[in-house]
Amino acid sequence: MTRFIFLVTAAALAFPAVAAPSDVKMQVGRANDAARVQPDRATFLNAIQKYAWADGALFQIYTAPGQVTDIALQEGEELVGPGPVAAGDTVRWIIGDTLSGAGVSRRVHILVKPTRPDIMTNLVINTNRRTYHLELRATPATYMAAVSWSYPADELIALRAAETERERAAPVAGGIDFAALNFGYRISGDKVPWRPLRIFDDGRQLFVEFGDGIAEGDMPPLFVLGDKDGAELVNYRVRGRFLIVDRLFERAELRLGSGRGAKKIRIERDDKRRRGRS
Repeated sequence: MTRFIFLVTAAALAFPAVAAPSDVKMQVGRANDAARVQPDRATFLNAIQKYAWADGALFQIYTAPGQVTDIALQEGEELVGPGPVAAGDTVRWIIGDTLSGAGVSRRVHILVKPTRPDIMTNLVINTNRRTYHLELRATPATYMAAVSWSYPADELIALRAAETERERAAPVAGGIDFAALNFGYRISGDKVPWRPLRIFDDGRQLFVEFGDGIAEGDMPPLFVLGDKDGAELVNYRVRGRFLIVDRLFERAELRLGSGRGAKKIRIERDDKRRRGRS
């Protein structure tokens, strides 16, 4: 008898307790309640409710019989997969889609209309960029004419890309005397992706130019070499794909890594080379 009790206890410890159905319903209900996003007067653009996109949110759409609600997706977004628009109740709801615009401004519109008030269903829209989860609610007369979204993550990416492009297009530095540019530098060392394209100075500053694919985090440290190859780490700043040093030197190294696996590019001043040539 004692052995049987021990086995039952061990089995109970091995398998986690399963939540009662009432607990599961409560947890699901709370999760859905927390995910619901209601219309907000502050985010209406005339009659268009502009929700801020969030993955997993349940966006609320209020409709009325005899009225069409326009659900507009992002420009350039496309429906994908078999049955990309799916509703829980396709008998009492009329659902279709159409297009506006052309090219990059082409836009998908999902049109919904209830056949009677006081009903609800959910709607799932699959696109090449995301999946929308909506809850449609029919009222006797109150309806949302149109719904669209803002996409904070996409806007941030576009903003950063535009900022990067502005930095790349901006002059490397101001006050440069182009007639005095000196390209008299030799580049030698390991074959590495970050090998500079060219090196030059204007008599005051030294510029190390990398290829288009270089990122600021990929640029190796620069060390100025003394007479006995003693190395001194140099302060520099990055502008686009240029590394700028506010001093001149005879020899230096770009180094990445340490020990035997370290990669090095040697930079040496060569006054025999003609000025003004790359």
